[in-house]
Amino acid sequence: MKKIFLLLIVCTFLGCAEMQQITAQIPQNASAISNLDIGNGLKEALNNGIEKQVSKLTKTDGFYKNEAVKILLPAELQTVDSKLRAIGLGSLADEGLKVLNRAAEDAVKEATPIFVNAVKQMSFNDAKSILMGNEMAATSYLEKTTSTALYAKFNPVIKSSFSKVGADKVWNNIISKYNAIPFVTKINPDLIDYTTKEAMNGVFKMIAVEEKDIRTNLKARTTSSLQKIFALQD
Repeated sequence: MKKIFLLLIVCTFLGCAEMQQITAQIPQNASAISNLDIGNGLKEALNNGIEKQVSKLTKTDGFYKNEAVKILLPAELQTVDSKLRAIGLGSLADEGLKVLNRAAEDAVKEATPIFVNAVKQMSFNDAKSILMGNEMAATSYLEKTTSTALYAKFNPVIKSSFSKVGADKVWNNIISKYNAIPFVTKINPDLIDYTTKEAMNGVFKMIAVEEKDIRTNLKARTTSSLQKIFALQD
C-alpha cells in the first residue's frame, strides 16, 4: 500500500501513460481502483503539481510578490542597492529588483514541456528510487533530469526578456551610476546567468511545495477522483 501511495505522489509530476506501465509491475489489492481511475487521478495530480504551481510563476508578480521565490539581489549587488538608497535613488533600486523578477516570470513559461519530456525518459530504476525516497523525491528527480534543459531554455528567454521589460537599460543605468560613485569597487555582474538560476530555483521550490502538500494534506485532494486515488494511503 505504501508503495502504491508513493508511486501516486511521483505521478503528481509525471505523465500518466508512462506511469501506468510501471504500476502494472507492482502488486495491487484486488479491490483496488481500476487503471482508468488511476489514470484519471494521476492526470489531475499532474495538473495540480505542474500546471497549478508552475503556472503561478508565469503571471505578473508570480515571482515578485511571492516571498518564497522572489529573486533578491546577489551579494555583490546588495552593496549597490544600499549605496543607491543612501544617495536618494531608492526607486531606481526597486525597479532594478522588479525587472529581474519580470524576466523570470517570462522564462518559466518554457518549463512544463521540459518536465513532460523528462517523464518520458524515466526508467523503472528511476521510479523505484523515487518510490523509496523522501518527501521531495519526485522534485529531486525532476531537478536532476531537467536542470540542463531548463537552463538552456530559460537563459535565452531571460536575455530576450531583459530587453522586453527594460531590465538591460535599468541595470546599465544602475551599474553606471554605482560605478561613478567615488572610491567604490567597480562591478559588472552577469545578471542573465544569475536570474536564470534563480528562476530555476523558484520552479523547483514551488514543485516541492505541491509534492509535500499532496503527500500530507487531505485538503489537497480537491476532487472525488483525487480523494479516491490517495485514499490508498489512509
